Amino acid sequence: MTSNHRRRLAAGATLIAALAAGIVPATTAQAAPAAPDATRTTKPAPAPAPDMEGVAAALKAAMAEGAPGAMARFTDSKGVQTRALGVRDRESGAAMDVRARFRIGSVSKTFSSVVLLQLVQEGKLQLDAPVNRYLPGLLPDDRITVRHLLTHRSGLADYTNAMFEHTVPGFEAVRHRVFSYQELLDLSLSEPRTTEPGVSYKYSNTNFVVVGMLIEKISGKPVAEAYQRRIIGPLRLRSTSYVHPDARIAGLHVRGYLHDDEVGRPLVDSTEQTVSWAQSAGAVISSPADLNTFTTALMRGRLLSPTMMEAMTTVTPTDATDTRFYGLGLRRYDLSCGTQIYGHTGTVQGYYTYAFATRDGRRSLSAMANTSNKGSANTALGGTLEAAFCGKKPAAKASSPARATASALPAESDLPENR
Repeated sequence: MTSNHRRRLAAGATLIAALAAGIVPATTAQAAPAAPDATRTTKPAPAPAPDMEGVAAALKAAMAEGAPGAMARFTDSKGVQTRALGVRDRESGAAMDVRARFRIGSVSKTFSSVVLLQLVQEGKLQLDAPVNRYLPGLLPDDRITVRHLLTHRSGLADYTNAMFEHTVPGFEAVRHRVFSYQELLDLSLSEPRTTEPGVSYKYSNTNFVVVGMLIEKISGKPVAEAYQRRIIGPLRLRSTSYVHPDARIAGLHVRGYLHDDEVGRPLVDSTEQTVSWAQSAGAVISSPADLNTFTTALMRGRLLSPTMMEAMTTVTPTDATDTRFYGLGLRRYDLSCGTQIYGHTGTVQGYYTYAFATRDGRRSLSAMANTSNKGSANTALGGTLEAAFCGKKPAAKASSPARATASALPAESDLPENR
């Protein structure tokens, strides 16, 4: 055997031993071609710039459908952009103001969900445990779980369907009333259940009345204190409050206007009301800036653990469009550009609200029109989402920006729509 042959055998043995030990000699590593970096990820495409002209067009469309005023506030890495049109007060003629407070309706449900999920992550209750474990005898079916409430799959009838069958008379009957949670639940239990527990999605304010009852039972505190200690205080939401049953909105605020069932009748100023018919399902007051802060903080994990966020954002379809979904007190919309946004809609007498953010929390939008019970105005306001998150559409596909963006996402209402 030649000396060269012996050296090649020795080198081969050394390499085999090194590979077995998980070590690659420097000379070999240098000679081999560089392997692709399995950890390297493709840089995501930059988000489209918001189409603020399209946002304004959607606001104008909402006004064309009967809203005295409308506004929107969009945030991203480049800062804040706002649009405010029309009036916030028809009597004084005061212009719409993005600093003003208003009633956010069912966006309150996301506040309630965050509080309840914080209690879950603290080990004080379980998502898949029966509600009756914590509130013995409250519900007629032990199969209804905490998760069923948060996903609108309990089958509990929505008491507001009968309460607001006639818009203005129904509202005037409850404008100054103060209900207990139990009274609202009893109204629901007097109606047939809509589904078996867990079978299908059916939106019901009753679910979040029971969520309020759970929060107060488990925490030992009123819902107002729970909101303040767990969300409003930590996020420094200076314009957000839960003042039930006070009927007023403190400070600079938007006045709300309710459409009558009868076409041609004047709008009804619905600003002052207890909202006791909704409570933990819809009685929070806030502002565009605070809603942006809330949705951004939620999506960035400032309010819930990663495990709870995963549970909250695990969604199922709410209809056959395959664009709208519901998680735990949280909606997901899939927009035409492929962007997914999370948040909630709000309908309370005199106000329509949208509050949404991207899953990474880098972009958020809050929008409001000061009218309700007119679905076409709600649909038009929803056009702000497409314009803000998807940007400007090609001219050939969007000859009418307001109509194009609004029609892309049909409205979802949290109250019966009589018009």
